[in-house]
Amino acid sequence: MPTELHIDASLFLGMHAENDKVRVGCKNFFVERLSDGAVVMSLEQVGRCDAIVWCRGRAEQDDYYPFMDVLHTDMGIDRVPYEERDIKVALSTPELADLNLTDRLTMGMVLARGGELVTVSPRLRDRDGLPVRPPDGGPERAFPPRLEELYQRSLALRVPTEEV
Repeated sequence: MPTELHIDASLFLGMHAENDKVRVGCKNFFVERLSDGAVVMSLEQVGRCDAIVWCRGRAEQDDYYPFMDVLHTDMGIDRVPYEERDIKVALSTPELADLNLTDRLTMGMVLARGGELVTVSPRLRDRDGLPVRPPDGGPERAFPPRLEELYQRSLALRVPTEEV
């Protein structure tokens, strides 16, 4: 059975990062998995994305949300709540003790479910001993034409790297 891939808000919002290296790596992750595999994202991480986008102006939101809506519909993104075991692992794993609670809960979910987290968050990606990795780099890939068109329009919203 393949390892369950988890994503966080940093990877999703990273598709709109001001830093093009981060943006391309994050975009490529989603392009590569659009039709061949589901990923898991906690409801809290989905909400973190919305919280950042909702702080933007109406015009940026109107350019961003059509892409996000279609991607969430076309791609297998399992949006799941925390379970009791996720929280227990988050609070009892010594390697997570120095993380903020959101990161602890994210990692608790990943560890409890035997998964791997793909993230661009330096708080998580640079930690030894945890099943965490950044997205692969490489040249920018394209979504299927209609989704790519929506993506290009959605780039009206760019997120500072420290916010992703």
